[in-house]
Amino acid sequence: MRFSKFGEKFTKNSGILQLMDDLGRALSSDKPINMLGGGNPAVIDEVNRVYQKTLMDIVASGDAIDSMANYSTPQGDAKFIDTLVDFFNRHYSWCLTADNIALTNGSQNGFFCLFNLFSGQFTDGEKSILLPMASEYVGYADAHVDGTHFLSVPPIIEEVVHDGQTGFFKYRVDFEKLESLPELACGEIGAICCSRPTNPTGNVLTDDEMARLKDLAKKHDIPLIVDNAYGEPFPNIIHTDTNLSWDTQTILCFSLSKIGLPGVRTGIIVANPEVVQAVSAMNAIVNLSPVRFGATIATPIFADDTIVKLARAYIRPFYVQQANFAIALLKEQFADLPVKIHKPEGAIFLWVWFENLPISTTKLYEILKAKGTLIIPSEYFFLGIDVANYPHAKECIRLSIAQNDETLICGIKMIGGVVRNLYQKS
Repeated sequence: MRFSKFGEKFTKNSGILQLMDDLGRALSSDKPINMLGGGNPAVIDEVNRVYQKTLMDIVASGDAIDSMANYSTPQGDAKFIDTLVDFFNRHYSWCLTADNIALTNGSQNGFFCLFNLFSGQFTDGEKSILLPMASEYVGYADAHVDGTHFLSVPPIIEEVVHDGQTGFFKYRVDFEKLESLPELACGEIGAICCSRPTNPTGNVLTDDEMARLKDLAKKHDIPLIVDNAYGEPFPNIIHTDTNLSWDTQTILCFSLSKIGLPGVRTGIIVANPEVVQAVSAMNAIVNLSPVRFGATIATPIFADDTIVKLARAYIRPFYVQQANFAIALLKEQFADLPVKIHKPEGAIFLWVWFENLPISTTKLYEILKAKGTLIIPSEYFFLGIDVANYPHAKECIRLSIAQNDETLICGIKMIGGVVRNLYQKS
């Protein structure tokens, strides 16, 4: 059977396809798996009890069946959009209206829309999405309908101390290289995009870095897209002092996934009305309308700020605890090896650097998978970078900390044994 070029692009092997397939197979396997590779959020009992009660309430009121029996507009569920307008204006005084918010079937769907709106073929030539600092989220990689249009800059790697301990590093934006890119001057960039906190590293761009990115976007009259899936005010898995800001040149993207509701596939885009109208039009063609069920569950917990309370009281503290626990395990396993951990500033992962590892972490991934431990290798995350000529891109792994203690203990012990053996043989 022959597929179109579109079909060939979306059916070929890709990083996100392989990783999601491995994740699904692992979850359905009858063999024990140390699941350190997925992006699924943790199951937090205190949070789930609130969702259970909310679900029972919307079933009793009839809202649940209404959300499944009727379409929303292509923009998304009107009641939830109005609730979000009040929510953001209450917390940030952004003066939003309903014209500033669109819903999508998950943030992955939202980024598919945004990347294809702002990059690819234009009447005046081809444009790319500028990622200010590799590495970035693997799910971006194959989101373009035609080709892959990303440009990125390697980070400045700075050794830092964390909680009085050495053996940590932090990525920083190399603004000297970024601001001098010829593609910016030539109008070949359609938008700037960054995640904050960053998946996979847990890095959080500082307020100063964000201000410089906003200035750069304004200078070239392009939007700044900010993936806020792990940031404030929900799920608030962010451990540094930051300020969340928005203006009409900024596109903020949120998700219900990391508050513990990944299955309802609900993404939120806050943008100027022109962008909201464009995303709504794409929703109509691709989906008819966004799913309403997630919006219906979320409406009451956003209306009374329950979501903020859950994030502060349970979600963020859980990940702080698990990050500290996993770091202690990693330190124990790799105390005498050239292994560093990215400073944990947010998100639900740790990013571990095996400096001068004798094999790529893609090969390490295969070895560990065969031994029942799943991690994510780093090469997939360095979008817009020539990884063949950038050794660091083959030396890191992403570990999920959204797991129970036993999984972290067994998984990190397995990684430690395999990696130690590799170093000793080299």
